[in-house]
Amino acid sequence: MKILSIIGARPQFVKEAIVQHEISKYDDIEEVVVHTGQHYDNNMSGVFFQVLNMRKPDYNLGISGASHGEMTGKMIIELEKIMIKEKPDVVLLYGDTNSTLAGAIAASKLKIKIAHVEAGLRQEPKDMPEETNRVITDRISDYLFTASNLGVKNLKSEGIEEGVYFTGDVMYDIFLKMKPKFNYSLMKKLNLEENKFIIMTMHRDFNVDNNEKLEKILMQVNKVAQEIKVVFPIHPRTKKRINEFGLEDLIKNIIVIEPIDYLQLMGLTERCLKVITDSGGYQKEAYFAGKKAVIIMPDTSWRELTDLNWNILTDENNIYDNVMNNREVDYIENIYGDGKAAQKIVSILRKN
Repeated sequence: MKILSIIGARPQFVKEAIVQHEISKYDDIEEVVVHTGQHYDNNMSGVFFQVLNMRKPDYNLGISGASHGEMTGKMIIELEKIMIKEKPDVVLLYGDTNSTLAGAIAASKLKIKIAHVEAGLRQEPKDMPEETNRVITDRISDYLFTASNLGVKNLKSEGIEEGVYFTGDVMYDIFLKMKPKFNYSLMKKLNLEENKFIIMTMHRDFNVDNNEKLEKILMQVNKVAQEIKVVFPIHPRTKKRINEFGLEDLIKNIIVIEPIDYLQLMGLTERCLKVITDSGGYQKEAYFAGKKAVIIMPDTSWRELTDLNWNILTDENNIYDNVMNNREVDYIENIYGDGKAAQKIVSILRKN
């Protein structure tokens, strides 16, 4: 069997790393990896190449920096050429990027089977690009691998039941695989005590590109920081906006550090009290580490955790109250499977 895997953004490198690790165990599977070039950051992704021995992509299309339509169109054209040349049995896609949608469309037109990892996620507003990408990809996929039972339920409500498999979340596989290598060195360097600090990450355009909204968020977090330490690995986009809007005074009480890699972030997360974030992936990784998260977003695709009140959605005006609310919520294990998602995905593809 030949699998053509398509990746284009940082989280997809991480997911591909663990699936590729599983694929490498089988002599009867040939895998061709295509990087569309949409996004890559060695600080975020390089560690997975090293720890999991992830090989470099076979193709790098170098497509980035254009409008959604232009980027997706260019990707479809180039991916079609590669699919015609490589003749894969199945195209493996991850998540909800333009690379995902382009791969799905190109494969569908060539009548190649499509496998979608993280199928069934749904989020408001419906017109956001990521939602469009994931819904269309799900509609034309042959294998739909869901991270949770909610994904199965969402697909069923849309009339999609054939080819749906609850495999669990490959990010949980990664978390367990990497756990022995988590880096706790920043605890001492930043003079932190276990369960006596908050970690914050923030980068979404709807939070940081609006002067008034960003100011309100930082005022709320600054209020938190007066009662408990807040560690803030600052995203370049967020740093730029804070300087541009003249909001530097609002982060004086916050421990602002440069971006850190996955192993350092997970080390801090395992020792923190709570998390404040607008990251899709990090809110779930906080759960893996047994930590509650306050999410600065109007909605989340990981509704399993907000439905349980483990994670809380907040706007810019209520961050302090939600962070300081010491709600008692039982931790429910294995919402995202048993850590063997990649194994199940590869097994299903081989069997079928």
